[in-house]
Amino acid sequence: MADDKLDLKRAYAIRTPQDSVELYRDWAETYDESFAARMDYLAPQVVADVFAERATGANGPVLDVGAGTGLVGAALAGLGDWQVDGLDISQEMLAVAMGKGCYRQVISADLTQKLTLADGAYGGVISAGTFTHGHVGPDALDELLRVARPGAQIVLGVNSEAFTEYGFDRKFDQLAPHLHGFEILERRTYGEKGLAERKSDVALVVVFRKA
Repeated sequence: MADDKLDLKRAYAIRTPQDSVELYRDWAETYDESFAARMDYLAPQVVADVFAERATGANGPVLDVGAGTGLVGAALAGLGDWQVDGLDISQEMLAVAMGKGCYRQVISADLTQKLTLADGAYGGVISAGTFTHGHVGPDALDELLRVARPGAQIVLGVNSEAFTEYGFDRKFDQLAPHLHGFEILERRTYGEKGLAERKSDVALVVVFRKA
């Protein structure tokens, strides 16, 4: 796949987990170059920077949700000595991620289903590019909170349009008693080297700790 516009259009048109499996199976080998580099995709570094700034001390391993080809894991590796597990629905994307040497392990799983992970297994949760058009909705937040231990630092990038359209705003309101230090930061999704029509795209970086 070489056309960034078509690839992004196909990604935003995802409706089912199987759509995700098929898209990212086809895209895995070229994703970093044909999309992330050519679009000047800032989100992975942005969420990693926020996580590193807010996380204090070692509180166990970090779960990278929707890890894809490992862009967030690679960004975290440049910011500290984190133990990171990558979780994604695409085995092909995870194979690329594991090859970068920044993950303790990778886990193939569907975030729309219950995860086969223990309660409180992680001291941190991070995500970029997963909570967006056609991908994973707000109901997955329940599972992320389940696998996070009390006090876990959580930093999630959420597409600004999907935030209200998909009900993330209402879900976070419902979860408020279980969250500490809740913040929403606005950050650019793409940089100056990307496509002109995407430069105004904004990601909401949602930051909190599990109560």
